[in-house]
Amino acid sequence: MSMSRARVARRIAAAAAYGGGGIGLLGATAVGVLLTEARLAKRVVGGAHEAPPHADGRYGSAFVHRLGRDPLLLGVLGDSTAAGQGVHRPRQTPGALLASGLAAVAERPVTLRNVALSGAQSHDLDRQVTLLTEDGPAPDVCVIMIGANDVTHGMPAARSVRLLSDAVRRLREAGSEVVVGTCPDLGTIEPVYQPLRWVAKRLSRQLAAAQTIGVLEAGGRTVSLGDLLGPEFAENPRELFGPDNYHPSAEGYATAAMAVLPTLCAALGLWPEDEERPDVARREGILPVARAAAEAAAEGGTEVTAARGRWALLKHRKRRHLPAHTEATPHHAWLRVGRGS
Repeated sequence: MSMSRARVARRIAAAAAYGGGGIGLLGATAVGVLLTEARLAKRVVGGAHEAPPHADGRYGSAFVHRLGRDPLLLGVLGDSTAAGQGVHRPRQTPGALLASGLAAVAERPVTLRNVALSGAQSHDLDRQVTLLTEDGPAPDVCVIMIGANDVTHGMPAARSVRLLSDAVRRLREAGSEVVVGTCPDLGTIEPVYQPLRWVAKRLSRQLAAAQTIGVLEAGGRTVSLGDLLGPEFAENPRELFGPDNYHPSAEGYATAAMAVLPTLCAALGLWPEDEERPDVARREGILPVARAAAEAAAEGGTEVTAARGRWALLKHRKRRHLPAHTEATPHHAWLRVGRGS
């Protein structure tokens, strides 16, 4: 299965790179079934109409006096998952969790700016990148979570990958490191039944693998979110899915953030050098890019980083526990802290 997924991902990425159209993964009959089942599923899956909590601000107030360095800038882009749809407190959003975790590892304050939009597809990334880069310095590092809405809205996979790759390339040219959480496994949504569940799983994993190839070619790194929303979500749907049975709960977002945080830190050179070497005991190694992308799509928390030429490093990093307190400190409070009050 991984070899077949690797071939399809390679075709999609090639079509994206050369401006081709969509790659048809399903026949017309299957597409008709998918759309019918999707409409039925929408009646069952609760809608999340409330805006996600606003978590922008500075994290890591304990480190404000350390070395007198400016805060690291963290940008978050993407869809409702990146925005934190489904939870009610700012500290429960993935952006806040990552900002707090990054501050703890770097022992340095982190300023979070989240421009993700609920319901966004990959074509919205161009607008989001502009928001992050047009005023002031570009973020030191950006996290992108995108793809689920591309699948559910039938966007051609090659176009989806091309739009994501363009966004990553723009951010890299602006000076930002980029980590992409690839398309989650949509076959884990609880109210979705067969055959939609099988189709959704296949499409989302194929897109995740193709995204990985495109992101690496654009200079970014990827972390697979697919399997994190697989066995763990399937076994604990009431715990890891939010009230709408579609978006993750606070525990679900924490699971995803713990998987992304090590790669986020590695992108900034904050991880020990001995951790950068592949560990055979953890099934890490140098693989052809397409094969690494396919294997990562099947196992959540897997990082893929470009190596030389058409090779990539596949890693299963040890997850870091997130700090217990992740509330952002308002700007006026930071001014008092800076004066030593």
